[in-house]
Amino acid sequence: MRSDSSRLFSPFNYKSLSLSNRVVMAPMTRSKSPDGIPGADVAAYYRKRAEGGVGLLITEGTTIDRPGASNDVNIPNFYDPKSLDGWRRVVQEVHAAGGKIAPQLWHMGMVRKPGTGPCPDGKSDGPSGLTASGKQVTDPMSDADIADTIDAFARAAAAATDIGFDAIELHGAHGYLLDQFFWEHSNRRTDAFGGDLVKRTRFVQDIVKAIRRRVGPDLVVILRYSQWKQQDYGARLANSPAELAMFVEPLVDAGVDIFHCSTRRFWEPEFEGSSLNLAGWTKKITGHPTITVGSVGLKGSDFIHAFKGESAEVGDIGELEERLARDEFDLVAVGRALITDPAWPLKVQKGRFDELAAFTPDALTTL
Repeated sequence: MRSDSSRLFSPFNYKSLSLSNRVVMAPMTRSKSPDGIPGADVAAYYRKRAEGGVGLLITEGTTIDRPGASNDVNIPNFYDPKSLDGWRRVVQEVHAAGGKIAPQLWHMGMVRKPGTGPCPDGKSDGPSGLTASGKQVTDPMSDADIADTIDAFARAAAAATDIGFDAIELHGAHGYLLDQFFWEHSNRRTDAFGGDLVKRTRFVQDIVKAIRRRVGPDLVVILRYSQWKQQDYGARLANSPAELAMFVEPLVDAGVDIFHCSTRRFWEPEFEGSSLNLAGWTKKITGHPTITVGSVGLKGSDFIHAFKGESAEVGDIGELEERLARDEFDLVAVGRALITDPAWPLKVQKGRFDELAAFTPDALTTL
């Protein structure tokens, strides 16, 4: 491990987003916002990570204004006036500590079980109304459903700029709604929002374009995407660099600025014949900045196993820094290490590696 001179702690500037370093706090669901309203404890949680040296905090998933967007009344939302007031306090606390922050805007789609969440009577949304197993449980989203969902994302992005957030992230990964449109197993539509890989990006393209019309060209829009799904860790949207280009290039044209490339282990190559990971390939294809993520600062089990009760020891970040120095990617998202220790960035930067702690599942209870 290196410290002060590391590229990890060099500034990052892109459009309106200026960061003091390249450490990003990964979004992590907490379910600690009763009635969807983030309270003073949520503001303190994020401020503590800003004080610990994180360059950009990405919030836990916060849901848009659709009845079926959430399965949990304790997950924050991004539309109720009381919730937006809570988020305003979060932004103020983070900025007071010298940090930058982006909300992750989220819709669970068919991952939400019907009858759950703050609107139990609301219909779960999905491109084809299919569960992960392929069971038809509801009607496909109508044209009106799609139009309202696009507008809900755009309204949320506009609210984020009004509140003072520094960027926004769209959750398009892990088998949630946006990803369900990307994935051929969940999107069997025959209209403009279905078809081949390029056509399956249309829904998210339209969301990003709608956001741009609301907020203008300067706000940084991040898209988090993944090959794997909660329902299928071996799933792939793209099986080759050529297919990946088919996927990401229309999203760049629509207005995505930064890709947050979710993998379970950042060091694993994405395609045969190259050591580049998913973030590396995405940057190579698009020329746009990317965020890498996956077991950063830890060794042993990945984050999925953390929720099954597995611990992870402190790991070396030498390979991470070497890849960053080669410009394989631009930013590094850290999750479990920041759960365990909010001051992880400052300790790494100052070479206080002996103070870093292993991740243990009981840390999740104080998340």
